[in-house]
Amino acid sequence: MTPSNKVIVALDSKNLNKSIKLVRILKDYVYAFKVGYQFFFNFGLNGYNKIYSICPKIFLDLKLHDIPNTVNNGLEALIKIKPLFTTIHISGGDEMMKAAKIKNKITKILGVSILTSMDSKQTQKYYNQKNVSLLVKKFAKYAKKNNLDGIVCSPKEIKYIRKEVGEKFIIVTPGIRIDDKIKSDDQKRVETPKKAIELGANYLVIGRPITESKDPLKVLKAINKTLS
Repeated sequence: MTPSNKVIVALDSKNLNKSIKLVRILKDYVYAFKVGYQFFFNFGLNGYNKIYSICPKIFLDLKLHDIPNTVNNGLEALIKIKPLFTTIHISGGDEMMKAAKIKNKITKILGVSILTSMDSKQTQKYYNQKNVSLLVKKFAKYAKKNNLDGIVCSPKEIKYIRKEVGEKFIIVTPGIRIDDKIKSDDQKRVETPKKAIELGANYLVIGRPITESKDPLKVLKAINKTLS
């Protein structure tokens, strides 16, 4: 058995039984599983609890973004189901980030910087900044200043963020693609697992390259091997 202390497998599926089967197969070889919108809105707490009963290490990625009081109340409810990580949008501002710091012993609050689906044209249009790396670095600075536990960012910005926030700040990285399959899809800023870790990521969120493969366990083991 070669468990991973780096890989978080994303459970993006409309099929609960398929997800449960996948968790049973992969649970001894992952750091955690990510539950996002598609899974949570389809299967709710019932589905979440079924996954939790098999593997309690869950990254509940709901990207909260609202007024401070609403985010605070939402997180007060959310921590009762004990995910390892959950997310809020850094762009919600200082007061929202401060309101997100709920005292608890399990759940870490991560700030979402710039979605990996956005490129320089989109950041110029919506944030008036063409340099994505500078923009993400600024977001990371404010996330740390407001005492979040870490940040979610693409692999392309890891090295800039690590220099800005230091070694203890958690960096979780989506946009991971296997070596010969790095291509332009709905995620624009991507990298290989090994390179992302070398750049300074703590954890890698990997979905389709594993879950849509013919042999998810084989692919996961191969990824783990490159990270050992």
